[in-house]
Amino acid sequence: MIDREKLEAVLDKVRPAIQADGGDVVLMNIREDNVVEVRLTGACHGCPMATLTLKAGIERIVKEEIPEVVEVISV
Repeated sequence: MIDREKLEAVLDKVRPAIQADGGDVVLMNIREDNVVEVRLTGACHGCPMATLTLKAGIERIVKEEIPEVVEVISV
């Protein structure tokens, strides 16, 4: 099982860049299959670049720091 505190610490590393653009990322759930569910809020919600931010930014960094993570998805 993925440690929620460790995952929050990794998300805290990416938050400043997201918040600089007026958005934020909120950890919603860690599923049993090691898929992480997040919600992009603020300016990120509905932004055409949100998918790129999620996959190329958030997911890449989370998987580097916590290899057990299979995928990061937006809910």
